[in-house]
Amino acid sequence: MELTLAIMTFTLVALILLLAIGLAGGGRKNVIGRRLEAIERGVGRGSGSPQLKLLRDEVLSSMPVFNRLLARAMWAGRLRVFIAQAGLNILPGRLILWCAVAGLALYVAVQYIYPNTIVALILGAIGLAAPLVVVAFKRAQRLRAFEKNFPEAIDLLGRAVRAGHAFTTGLEMVTTELPEPVSGEFKLVFDEQSFGLPLRDALTNLAERVPIIDVRFFVTALLIHKETGGNLAQILDDLSHVIRERFTLLREVRVRTAQGRLTAVILIALPPAMILLMRVLNPDYVNTLFTDPLGPYMLGGAALLQIIGSAMLWKVVNIQV
Repeated sequence: MELTLAIMTFTLVALILLLAIGLAGGGRKNVIGRRLEAIERGVGRGSGSPQLKLLRDEVLSSMPVFNRLLARAMWAGRLRVFIAQAGLNILPGRLILWCAVAGLALYVAVQYIYPNTIVALILGAIGLAAPLVVVAFKRAQRLRAFEKNFPEAIDLLGRAVRAGHAFTTGLEMVTTELPEPVSGEFKLVFDEQSFGLPLRDALTNLAERVPIIDVRFFVTALLIHKETGGNLAQILDDLSHVIRERFTLLREVRVRTAQGRLTAVILIALPPAMILLMRVLNPDYVNTLFTDPLGPYMLGGAALLQIIGSAMLWKVVNIQV
């Protein structure tokens, strides 16, 4: 056991040093770098100009060896998109190092405090997933903020077109009149087409960066208008009206499912709350789970079933409109 803890401690220190090197070596991605990535995405879809093709490697980590390993993984690109959708300016390699450090640190700490391998593995897995959960939470929060202000952006574009301005001028107005993250995403669209990327590819990049159904409707409507023509201002007004009506329906659904969501929260929180309460009121009744050799296995199985049940309950009450 002491040898295992020593190996784990050494590995943890090594990962912390690697993370420190990554934090020191990885700077913020500049504006030109983001524009070059947008052009590469357009070329990858086969719709960009041959003159725009750039021979540059996609940086996934500030450490060359780790970057080459991640470049061979299919999921590294999806992780980079996932981080970008959260509005975070970190490389996938750095996030992976954070996950490894958090998981290993929690595992070693539990082994020192409560030397049980099963409990340590469970808590280590939770620590391993904690940074990803934080990124997922920030991503969902950012997408909700974008969805909330998106109809205002469409209205502003419609008014700009109706006043006789070009569509690209309306995009620039959105970047100055509306808050983040809407202004930042539309600024990327405006800057990408200013750097020479076709407007079609810039709008498609927007739909990829913001995976919301309303944005896909918006991009599809604009691309169809570009091919067939028509009253763009009226199209934007109708789209804004449809999005607002969907929000009205969503609020109605949330009101009618409030009781179900509250019940789900109570059912999810009840087992761990009861364990903590019994540890305070009657410790001997619960200590068997921690002293008996089968206790950690039963706790691990209960935790797994709790996670599965929580996911199923949340899936039932979280209705998408």
